[in-house]
Amino acid sequence: MGRQKRVAGIVEQIDGGVAELCPDDGRPGRWTLLVDGYPQSAVDLADPRRLDFEYMRRLASIVDGAAPPGAPLSVLHLGGGALTMARYVAATRPGSSQRVVELDAALIALVRRVLPLPRNADIRVRAMDARAAVESMSGARFDLVIADVYRGARVPAHLASLEFLTAAAGLLRPDGIYAANLADGAGLAFARGQVATLRELYADVCLLAEPAVLRGRRFGNVILAASAVPLPVAGFARAGAADPFPARLVHGGDLDRLVAGARIVTDATATESPAPPRELF
Repeated sequence: MGRQKRVAGIVEQIDGGVAELCPDDGRPGRWTLLVDGYPQSAVDLADPRRLDFEYMRRLASIVDGAAPPGAPLSVLHLGGGALTMARYVAATRPGSSQRVVELDAALIALVRRVLPLPRNADIRVRAMDARAAVESMSGARFDLVIADVYRGARVPAHLASLEFLTAAAGLLRPDGIYAANLADGAGLAFARGQVATLRELYADVCLLAEPAVLRGRRFGNVILAASAVPLPVAGFARAGAADPFPARLVHGGDLDRLVAGARIVTDATATESPAPPRELF
């Protein structure tokens, strides 16, 4: 049998840098998106429920806990990437209404051309800055707002303030959930500030991260969830513990101790999340 020819990746200039869509030779339909060399998303077109990145699986556990299994949700995604989480919601909760805000119009065009969205899924994608989009909307219309916005490999400062988070909170239904994917390193100063800020707006907040990240031993993803009503933290904890890269849930008194002394972040004090070490990728 002859050797199979390797499928070349697709590299294109986008508004925010250089995007590369890399196919997986061993799994047809599986693609990874990189922007300026940083992995952003992984998509399995054959099974959108399959999530290769652990931070996506943590976000998925929040989607899973937001309503009874299979019940449709109204979701606002801030940050599009390869539209991985929107595809997951469409696959696990048919009939969901989803809106995606992604700043990079050229990235949207590339993803939609190479990785088409599932038919009959109510997913609308808009090219716009996430904060401008949030501030242009009104009404408590969403069950879930998911913030996963990066400029390069850093969360922009204008999406880390009380002013922005207040505007996002106003779009949630009374029992809705705000979820965010952050990246942080030793000391977790950025994540701790975000928790302190969310606690100004929501009655219940929790955090999910790998133990090594929580102990400051390595740079990694931190997932936050917040709601005006009690979060289904037991389900989040089970999903995190069962993951191939287990995550620890931090909630209640443990979260009090983790964020002790952290200050609320405002537009005047907000900074980008820290840059990851280059060798991480």
